[in-house]
Amino acid sequence: MKHTGISDLSASDLSRLIAAREVKPSEVMEATLARVAAVNGAVNAVVSMPEADALMDQARAADDAPHRGWLHGMPMAVKDLVAVRGIRTTWGSPLFADHVPVADDLLAARMRAAGAIFIGKTNTPEWGHGSHSFNPVHGATRNPYDLTRTAGGSSGGAAAALATRMVAVADGSDMMGSLRNPAAFCNVYGFRPSYGLVPSDAVGDTFLATMATEGPMARTVEDVARLLEVQAGVNPEVPFGRAGEPFGDRLDMDMRGKRIGWLGDWGGAYGCEPGILELCEEALRVFEAMGAVVEPVAPPFPAEKLWFAWTTIRAVLNAGDKQAMYADPVKRAQIKPESQWEIEQGAKVTVTELHAASVIRSRWYARVAKLFGEFDALVMPTAQVWPFPVEWRWPRSINGRVMDTYHRWMEVVIPVSLAGLPSLNVPVGFGAQGLPMGMQVFGPMGADARVLAMGQQYHLATDWPGRQPPAP
Repeated sequence: MKHTGISDLSASDLSRLIAAREVKPSEVMEATLARVAAVNGAVNAVVSMPEADALMDQARAADDAPHRGWLHGMPMAVKDLVAVRGIRTTWGSPLFADHVPVADDLLAARMRAAGAIFIGKTNTPEWGHGSHSFNPVHGATRNPYDLTRTAGGSSGGAAAALATRMVAVADGSDMMGSLRNPAAFCNVYGFRPSYGLVPSDAVGDTFLATMATEGPMARTVEDVARLLEVQAGVNPEVPFGRAGEPFGDRLDMDMRGKRIGWLGDWGGAYGCEPGILELCEEALRVFEAMGAVVEPVAPPFPAEKLWFAWTTIRAVLNAGDKQAMYADPVKRAQIKPESQWEIEQGAKVTVTELHAASVIRSRWYARVAKLFGEFDALVMPTAQVWPFPVEWRWPRSINGRVMDTYHRWMEVVIPVSLAGLPSLNVPVGFGAQGLPMGMQVFGPMGADARVLAMGQQYHLATDWPGRQPPAP
């Protein structure tokens, strides 16, 4: 049968239809490829696509094959920081412009095992550095709501592909807001799980590097929760693992009496462009209408200490991971300036400074844990700026305050990242220029199901991605 409107369906609805054999994977693939052909040229979100005939062959094979899992026959594009067997994977770097992996990274392997058919990669900044998805290999990804603006990053390709209905669900990753920020810029959901819930591969350092995680993105919270079930689960080869849960079956919640703390702009430390705070405060009234109690929260920790801890630890990790490339002058010349700066900063960090940064991180974890004794969730804006011109590398100032690093304008995301907390970007609507924005709803370590359930109640009341998709 021909199913109309396939590209507008949620991944959960598609999964149910495929499982019931009411829709064939080949029909979904046909609709997907038509949608990509129609819109990808404008936004440049999906890259490194295999031949269409080969993808259709895979989809036809899935039509009559035994059902493999929630993603059976579902077209997906995997973020270009994740190795996918047989599909060019570049990390946005000219050093890997022609790299084709012979094996899947763990995340891709789990999604493939659940039945996904990979139609390509989603664009990202070089090495995932910065929240603007441009690189010398694939160019820039544009915002579906305004093609002159950025889609954010580093999961910018994933967010734009979701917003334009090229895919129903997507993976992303988040160290410094890389799931949350592009989701806010593109009017979709992005979930950063508790650290350890979606494990890394057993490669390189897995003890010190505990600030980045992979996770799900989608246009509905149910899709986020269902993909998280696929991605989550202990990898016995790496430490700090957390077991998965049936998140998609735990989305019901009575919001009456739930206490939500509004951190705003952290007492002015995380200055926001005009209109962002007001839009978030309007969104909080949705929770209040459901019976939740929203209270303002004074800055619970010195912002400058969090920034010191963040930049110190992040730079050390980047220097450790990329020092061999940097040491080669030929390769160094092909590394973006922002990444070179990270490596150089990390190389200068002393043992005393690294220890001090880790102590600050530890004290912040303890402080926020106490806050969650008072509140069921905390909320902040997801971004401090509206989607900015695609020609910029990064915003140089906010409200007249000069940004002293390439990522200072993203400072609002680091309290969550430093503590490894579960955080969901929920769309909050559109500003005066028609550009999307979002806010972070986050909870204590391990409270992923709670955060998702709160997000589900908000989604049912608002459905911004379905209510206001980008213009064709």
